[in-house]
Amino acid sequence: MDVYASLDAPVDCARLHLAMSDLSAYTQWLDIVYRAEAVNQSNGEDAVWNVQLRGKVGPFARSKNLRMVRTVNNAGSRVVFERKELDGRSHSAWVLTADISPKGDGSTVVVHLHYGGTLFTGGVLERLLADQITRGQQRLLQTL
Repeated sequence: MDVYASLDAPVDCARLHLAMSDLSAYTQWLDIVYRAEAVNQSNGEDAVWNVQLRGKVGPFARSKNLRMVRTVNNAGSRVVFERKELDGRSHSAWVLTADISPKGDGSTVVVHLHYGGTLFTGGVLERLLADQITRGQQRLLQTL
């Protein structure tokens, strides 16, 4: 599954990058990110968060815990988070990429979420994310 969303913001790239580069801040504007706690870095990793995703569509509710590592952090232009668990098991890929660029007097961010698993089927996750993105965009702008 691949979901894309974009947002134009009346702030410069550096400020938008700050908001997108800290998963802990996502709880303020994206309801599906129920918890995101920074943890001590290990193995030379840039930054690590334990993330709990929660979502409900109709009578169905799902929760997912992920260990997310910031693997790319190019100031003002790109942030990438990838799922990297430490339990030695094989896990479905979760990759969140935020590409930031100047636009007029502000900036724009294009976000790409890739999920490589099969737990969410029948478009459930896509519908949930589409709703979350619509509501979250205004809340993100308010936090900037």
